[in-house]
Amino acid sequence: MAEWEQLESEISQAIANARDESELESVRVAVLGKKGKITALLKDIPNMSPEKRQMEGAELNKLRNKLTENIIKRRAAFKAAFMQDRLAEEYVDVTLPTRKGPLENGQIHPVSRVMEEVTAIFMDLGFEVVEGSDIETEFYNFTALNFPVGHPAREMHDTFFLQPDKAGERKLLRTHTSPVQIHTMKTRPPPLRIIAPGRTYRCDSDQTHTPMFHQLEGLVLDKSSHLGHMKWVLGEFCKVFFENKDIRIRFRPSFFPFTEPSMEVDICCTHSAQQIRCGEGNEWLEILGCGMVHPNVLRNCALDPQKYQGFAWGMGIDRLAMLKYGMPDLRAFFEADIHWLGHYGFHPLDVAGFTGRNQK
Repeated sequence: MAEWEQLESEISQAIANARDESELESVRVAVLGKKGKITALLKDIPNMSPEKRQMEGAELNKLRNKLTENIIKRRAAFKAAFMQDRLAEEYVDVTLPTRKGPLENGQIHPVSRVMEEVTAIFMDLGFEVVEGSDIETEFYNFTALNFPVGHPAREMHDTFFLQPDKAGERKLLRTHTSPVQIHTMKTRPPPLRIIAPGRTYRCDSDQTHTPMFHQLEGLVLDKSSHLGHMKWVLGEFCKVFFENKDIRIRFRPSFFPFTEPSMEVDICCTHSAQQIRCGEGNEWLEILGCGMVHPNVLRNCALDPQKYQGFAWGMGIDRLAMLKYGMPDLRAFFEADIHWLGHYGFHPLDVAGFTGRNQK
């Protein structure tokens, strides 16, 4: 019996010294497994005399049950300690503000916002949105728009040309969205009141120019439109976009192959070292080009310039975004900087109208 008490003491000490469930399982197997010490003693009971079997068998079963209970308690202690450590590690203070989700962190890019804003303004004035392909032919991008052969804009240093197709026709990435106007005039009879927003491409890159940029061009074509109508449309646009009903604009003579007469539109502004403020001051800044549709353009679209006349304009969306929201460098538009977008972007659920940059 003294031998069993010594055995119980050793096993109980081993159970208490186990550092984790793995070590505890090793102790259990060594004691109660198929080849364990207690199991071996229990297997020897049938070989004992009846008197010894009655006395020692009962004590062995009692010892086995006691050790089994100790192992179960020790295992439960390990599980409880593990759960306490995990709870401490994964503790969440429910009184803290919740983390911002995708709808809070996500921002609408300023170019997308301004494109929507400008489009909405012209749609309110009765214009229809028409879109076209980014890849065009020289006819739709240049020839139909009265660009003569040899014009600098046709050269490789200004235009992204693609490899000629099997028929030898050379395609290109459109340098403006004016081809959309040509496609529309060739397929739909006047009257037309359309705007053509989209991406355009030119070989140019600096602080105020990028190889890919965004434009919105407009066209009005009927039998009676004139410069007075054009000045009113563009004047109303500037008032709404720059949120200043008293904004001053001026029209300067200019030249574009596809309009005659051609003009550029300036808005009043003030310059400082940090920013340009539009709609106030006595300085001037050019924002778009416009003019009456050239008769040759109408003829190229099988329209009679003696019967129809119209006006067109084009504006850079990226430039408008820079002016309205005070962005100093156009290249930052395409750098995918999450901090820049967090500062200049717009909340995706902001439906309160186009009244300025989202304040954060």
